[in-house]
Amino acid sequence: MKLKITILSIATFFSIAAMAGNEDRIGSAGSTQLLINPWARSSAWASSGGAHIKGLGALQLNVAGLALADKTEIEFTNTSWMQSTGIKLNSFGLAQRVGESGVLGISMMTVNYGDIPITTTELPEGGLGTFSPTSFLLNLAYAKEFSASISGGINIKILSEGIANAKANGVAFDAGVRYVTGERDHIKIGLALKNVGPPMKYKGDGFAIETINPFTEISTTTEQRTANFELPSLINISGAYDFLINENNSLTAAATFTSNSFQRDQFRVGAEYVLHAKKVIVMIRAGLVYEKGTFSAIETQSALSGPSAGISIDMPFGKNESTLGVDYSFRNAPVLGAIHGIGIRLNLGEDEE
Repeated sequence: MKLKITILSIATFFSIAAMAGNEDRIGSAGSTQLLINPWARSSAWASSGGAHIKGLGALQLNVAGLALADKTEIEFTNTSWMQSTGIKLNSFGLAQRVGESGVLGISMMTVNYGDIPITTTELPEGGLGTFSPTSFLLNLAYAKEFSASISGGINIKILSEGIANAKANGVAFDAGVRYVTGERDHIKIGLALKNVGPPMKYKGDGFAIETINPFTEISTTTEQRTANFELPSLINISGAYDFLINENNSLTAAATFTSNSFQRDQFRVGAEYVLHAKKVIVMIRAGLVYEKGTFSAIETQSALSGPSAGISIDMPFGKNESTLGVDYSFRNAPVLGAIHGIGIRLNLGEDEE
């Protein structure tokens, strides 16, 4: 029965996906930082592991995977975003198991755009100082294992962006389910609906214009109206298959179809090889994000397409199976330069009785 429900859900999502990816709407959404995967561990294989991801990293791909977190997970990642732009991303997250089947997750991401010169129509070359745009995203999530095969979760996103005299605040929601089957739980399917929320709108003194009547010398202030903008909602349909080579070696192949509402649809494929070398675990990943025009500098319409790769090393410590991990990821950005992410992950195992 559960399998039938899962198959029906997949068919429903595919029918919705068929209507997405409208190229006429490309560029009309705002808050596109919601599309950024800030975690080095999951971005290394092109964010294709929506059906395989476990723990804190699931907040970006499929929140249902949060339900498989260990007792406590803490992660921090610093990302050099498209090197030629000078933009830096910092992300921090915490996952905590509550009860036998539930997990709470919280994470935040900040974007540092650097200092930008202030220019006006009178001084187009600047000389008035600099300003720094702000962008902040907070995730509050809960996921639960409903059975040995099915888990689900929901994520509430609170976002804020702007400059000193103009800001926009909003809220969005993610929801996801994950299904595992096979004799060794080696077949996985994931569905995730992301970035669904009401339109946002910029407000602030930056939209006010002060004018002086030359005859009466009376000053008046007029506030210009601003248009609403939509959030970049999408659907991820994911699958993964584990090849269990032996006790110390395994290979996972993963694929995700991303149905975007405001840009071209994308196909993500990736692979993760895991090697248990004594007590150290080494994970090597590679992936590819493909959309129409990916391999053409003229036709491509996304800066986030092409190959990616990365490596993680987990080292155990203590007596309760805790691990300290170091992650690195590389992502190709066709025009604006490569993206490099470095992360640290602390996984605290169960306390000994």
